[in-house]
Amino acid sequence: MISASKSKLLSFASYTVSTNPPCPFTQRGFSGSAGASAQEKPAGSGPSEDKVHLTESCVKRLGEIMEKGEYLRIHVEGGGCSGFQYKFSVVSDKTEDDRLFEQEGVGVLVDQDSLEFVKGATVDFTQELIRSTFLVLKNPQADHGCSCGSSFSVKL
Repeated sequence: MISASKSKLLSFASYTVSTNPPCPFTQRGFSGSAGASAQEKPAGSGPSEDKVHLTESCVKRLGEIMEKGEYLRIHVEGGGCSGFQYKFSVVSDKTEDDRLFEQEGVGVLVDQDSLEFVKGATVDFTQELIRSTFLVLKNPQADHGCSCGSSFSVKL
């Protein structure tokens, strides 16, 4: 099933790469990135391959902006200049297919198909002069990211 989901997304990615310009996703102040390294250590326990790790700044920011019953959803889809891109959204509904990663009262949802592309990755929140954003960093499933930092290619 894992191979099937990767091949299905790879087929979709080859179509969207040629038809969509590389552009970071932005919604409610969130944008995705495949940055090379985290500046902050993940909060919580040690690494786990089937887990998405959250940095202390990510947990703190989610605690500030999320209302009760809301989650940050991370979704991977075909697109961007490297083949795949991260999508972030705030949702209040959880499906059977979702994995919930909770820490200090905040939650991040990842659907099973997307989890295959982000398991073991770290989600961070950075605040700079020109932007504030959530980023996916240290993704062991990513081969490399594009120069604009909005997409990644998958290790096969």
